[in-house]
Amino acid sequence: TFISSSQNTNQRFETPMEAAFDFSRPIIHESERYEFVRKIGAGSFGEARLMKDKLSAQFVAIKYLERGDKIDKKVQREIINHRSLRHPNIIAFKEVILTPTHLAIVMEYAPGGELFDRIRTAGKLCEDE
Repeated sequence: TFISSSQNTNQRFETPMEAAFDFSRPIIHESERYEFVRKIGAGSFGEARLMKDKLSAQFVAIKYLERGDKIDKKVQREIINHRSLRHPNIIAFKEVILTPTHLAIVMEYAPGGELFDRIRTAGKLCEDE
């Protein structure tokens, strides 16, 4: 049995997949809650977009991954682990939105860019950074 660490629920699930994705929530289209601002990145599995939450007016980053068995299984562990992390220096997980074609992982937006790019251009970080 798995326990969801979502902020809204403390449900028990039989599989890690059920724990990773809150199937009690309806499949929605992200445009119902989030407004597109701009594309902020892309990779082999999908892309990241800067979006604005229509309810809170806060910016969020949404990572879009095309749905499919291979992606769903690979991503479920990331989602389970990310949901349980709570630290001021780690990007906060918000929610997962299931669309008919994509998984949309909603996260806190960090305007400073990717850590990898920062290290590549400026070298190693000092302890204070």
